[in-house]
Amino acid sequence: MGASGFPAPSRAQSTGVFAAVLLEQRVKRLVALQLDVLADRDPEPLHQMRVTCRQLRSTVEQFADALVLPEPVSPQRLARIGSDLGLSRDLDVLRQRLEHHWQPLLPEGEQLALRKLLKQLKRERKLAFTVLTGTLKGRRYLKLLERLQGWLRQPRFTPMGEEPIEAWCPELQQVALAGLFTLPGWWVGNPRDQPSAQKLHQLRRRIKRARYGFHNLTALDPQAFQPWVDQLKAMQTVLGDLQDLQVLVHTLERLLEAAPDSVMPCLCSLILEAQDQAWQRWLFLAADLRTLEGRQGLLKLQLKA
Repeated sequence: MGASGFPAPSRAQSTGVFAAVLLEQRVKRLVALQLDVLADRDPEPLHQMRVTCRQLRSTVEQFADALVLPEPVSPQRLARIGSDLGLSRDLDVLRQRLEHHWQPLLPEGEQLALRKLLKQLKRERKLAFTVLTGTLKGRRYLKLLERLQGWLRQPRFTPMGEEPIEAWCPELQQVALAGLFTLPGWWVGNPRDQPSAQKLHQLRRRIKRARYGFHNLTALDPQAFQPWVDQLKAMQTVLGDLQDLQVLVHTLERLLEAAPDSVMPCLCSLILEAQDQAWQRWLFLAADLRTLEGRQGLLKLQLKA
């Protein structure tokens, strides 16, 4: 019986069936989004496809020991696809923030300089979209989808995959959280210097992995998992804001002919203010998980009977 014949994910299923249902949901979502992404009329489908690709990768990683997947399906292959999607998406976010959020707040001289910069970003976005199009129409991506769809018609599981999902929930939680709390990003004191920004970027990626891993398990106990999914998402979002602002600073330094604070002092002031606000928000959100009690609350989460 193929995964398409299974009900929604539930704790009554085997580990393999539970994972297969998640994989099927993500594969269907990727296929449904492809035409709108290639049409490129709205940035939202690309955002949704990037998220879905991350969710698919997360599921493959987390349930790897329960599944016997075909050779082209691997976290590494999915990461490369996500990277090709990511450049266009990152430029969309950058352009939207500059054009719709900050441009109206700038004096006329800075708006003129910003319009020139936006034209360059538009050219870069066009090149990035060419890469994205090549990926989504390319043999490797299409083969990966084909193999996944074929596997879903006749899924294969390891002995672990044949056992109840409830029996393996603690281990699957550990896969999602492994190494999270020992990353140096938790101890960063200044988000603006490059080494600290790199540590925060690494931490954001690891929090994102934990969030997707817990999201995968939410159907087992929504009341237990969903609050943590929401908190991890908020933490990921604020670290993403800090990363985006850091990328924006580097973009200004790369594209402007002089120091950004001499060409666009008002914009630079707005960026600094946004960085300060995001950093204070991060300190608030991270406070609980920087304590022993907070970490144990997440590490020792158990399903309710």
